[in-house]
Amino acid sequence: MPDATLSPLYRPPAPVPRAPVTSLLRLLWRRQKDLLSLLPDLAYREMVTPLGSSRRGILLVNDPVWVNRILTDHDLFPKNDLFVEALEDLVGNSMFVTSGDTWRRQRKMVDPAFSHMRINRAFDFMAAAVHDFETRLCALSASGDTFSLDAAMSHLTADVITRTIFSVPLEGETSQQVFEDFMRFERQVGSIDIKRLLLDKPWSPTTQPQPVRDACARIRRHLGTMLDTRIATEGLDDIAGAVLDARDTDTGQPFTRDELIDQLGVFFLAGHETTASSLTWAFYILSVRPDVVARMREEVERVVGDGPVLLEHTKRLPYVRNFFREVLRLYPPITFLPRVAAQDTEIAGRRVKRGTMLMIAPWSMHRHQKMWVNPDRFDPDRFLPEREHEMTPGAYIPFGAGPRICVGAAFATIETALILATLVRGFDFTTLDADSVRPFARLTTRPAVEIMMRVRAVSKLPTA
Repeated sequence: MPDATLSPLYRPPAPVPRAPVTSLLRLLWRRQKDLLSLLPDLAYREMVTPLGSSRRGILLVNDPVWVNRILTDHDLFPKNDLFVEALEDLVGNSMFVTSGDTWRRQRKMVDPAFSHMRINRAFDFMAAAVHDFETRLCALSASGDTFSLDAAMSHLTADVITRTIFSVPLEGETSQQVFEDFMRFERQVGSIDIKRLLLDKPWSPTTQPQPVRDACARIRRHLGTMLDTRIATEGLDDIAGAVLDARDTDTGQPFTRDELIDQLGVFFLAGHETTASSLTWAFYILSVRPDVVARMREEVERVVGDGPVLLEHTKRLPYVRNFFREVLRLYPPITFLPRVAAQDTEIAGRRVKRGTMLMIAPWSMHRHQKMWVNPDRFDPDRFLPEREHEMTPGAYIPFGAGPRICVGAAFATIETALILATLVRGFDFTTLDADSVRPFARLTTRPAVEIMMRVRAVSKLPTA
């Protein structure tokens, strides 16, 4: 294995692409829900290509022009039924799964909650959560105990989202129960069931396993309890308040209680799970690349100094930003964005039957041999302005594309810059078994097995 600490062309963990038949046989033999095993070598070379053989038909679309068209026209190309059914027990009829006029109404009502002004107000909540997390890491440093990086990042991002939505830290009993049930949900749900993917007709009814449904029911009850408590509390300026105040521009009506729980479920899922996935990969890479840590520390110390990281600082850390952009490229939080053809159509000169699954994969787009230089290599400097000519327009979609681009993209960008700048300055992370780490496509792009770490404090906590 090449030395990750020295090689300028470090290849982070990823599957080795294989021939299409081999990929399918391995997937069926192992009976896994990891769709990364299904992607053949053609997925990284072709712009549009059939993906294996199935009853419904699967077309992998990497072409940025067609990806944008598909993600923009959600009437002709709504979210795939398998994807919707995997999530509907949790997020109901929320904007994460709806299409057409229903989605447009919901998105219009929710957008103000994530406006620039709202993010400015949320920053103090983020900073408080990060400061408390620093205290936990200092205790781990002093004790020398090992810890799960996956669980730690999930806890941190859940704390951030709980504070910014409801103005309460995660330590509350209900908040902690929501976090624990989200962890159970993420580990058990499959975004796409392999058997159904290959053998069933499109839109065949199905249900999730009972443990998944039970976890979803508990989460929704807990969110309802938190919502009721928040409704009874006046004078708070948070995301829940903005969504409670939202009104349909046509009817003047607010969200119903069930609709509020639907949308809050999306905020938790998107604001906690996807960010935790990305940060897990970020700190794993930092643990094996001391040269990257050194560059980040130099920039943070030069821009921030010894005090706390402020909102204005997060916008003046180009290397921190480019580092995370490269993490998102190699490990996009949502590995696949499946859509379905609602009627017979044509894509890139190919006839596409109604019911065909259109597999848009940020994973394969971000590693495509025709769209990136050294696509499997970790290179934050590829995002420098002087290298823009190397970029294929539309090939980078970590937050999706089109009108359904992630509503919390700006929120996540500031949150991760704050977390990275703060923790890199204060701590060294060491992965215990770095050679065993490999990605696995669950609901998000996660490690197949938890990454165990130790941490060492290298500076005192700054005073506020």
